[in-house]
Amino acid sequence: LRELKAKGPENLYLLWGEEDYLREQFLLEIKKLCIPEDTEEFNYKRFSGPAVDMKSLSDAVDSLPFFSERTLIEVRDYDINKCRDADLKALKEITEDLPGYCTLVFVLGPDYEPDGRLSAYKTIKEHGRVIQFTFQSTSQLVKWLSRRFEALGKTISRENAEYLLFTSGSLMNRLIPEVEKLSAYAKSDEITREDIDAVAQRIPEANVFDMTDCLAARDFDGAVEILADLLASREAPIKLLAIIGQQMRNLYAARLALDSGLGKNYVMETCRLKYDFMAKKLLSSARGFTLDRLARAVELCAETDYKMKSSSADDEALLKDLLLQLAMGDGL
Repeated sequence: LRELKAKGPENLYLLWGEEDYLREQFLLEIKKLCIPEDTEEFNYKRFSGPAVDMKSLSDAVDSLPFFSERTLIEVRDYDINKCRDADLKALKEITEDLPGYCTLVFVLGPDYEPDGRLSAYKTIKEHGRVIQFTFQSTSQLVKWLSRRFEALGKTISRENAEYLLFTSGSLMNRLIPEVEKLSAYAKSDEITREDIDAVAQRIPEANVFDMTDCLAARDFDGAVEILADLLASREAPIKLLAIIGQQMRNLYAARLALDSGLGKNYVMETCRLKYDFMAKKLLSSARGFTLDRLARAVELCAETDYKMKSSSADDEALLKDLLLQLAMGDGL
């Protein structure tokens, strides 16, 4: 952003990555620099969808600015991984000869990853700027959360900010409504963990953490209720299985740490955990399992994954059966 403001917009960009808040903020800054107030109708054009008519795009690029020094062309959600043959030839012609007054921006969704081996990506990278917007570091997000809460008359400790990130995830667009909701809900000036537990939207990873806590405490009804809520929220069973499998591997590492006299730092490093309290929670939950039971749990997750990918069995039924086996210890 500093470079953009200092040097001005370049002629060609590819913006992609899971952190869509930062991507949209960057795009907004490009718009401010390219398009003077009240000239958007003449100097801004947008194309949307996986396919783009290259002739129309070429005509838009060649259109001269009106009451402005620049034009801005935004191409959103174009499937550049499927750009082939005639479209690829046209794309190369457009990007190789962009007018100095035009800024062309390709914007990809948060779930789309361009293939850097393909010609379309290489063409854009050769003639323009490719920027990936990734998750921010914990320290950056904690500072950002503190500023947003302060703007609404609230404060939050670092520990509770980290807990909010664990609960609601690290995507900034997802966190903005949580900040507003918590600020409206909290009775005191400081956001507490109880406030977060009461109203914050929980990501599947946080719910799976709670579900395995229930299994460790022999609270099978609680675990079933959490799984039912996850399935009711239309989370794909294969995605939930991946999260459960990762959690079981983490619990195995934590149980191994307990049995071997290793500490919290080993768990954080081995499981690549971001937050100190997550390691403590894992170690606490791992005490409710034997090492053999967790080893079998990891195997069961792998077996269920194979069944989901190789059979016609109902994925939800397989996931429920896995939970039952995990709860019963599969005979261990």
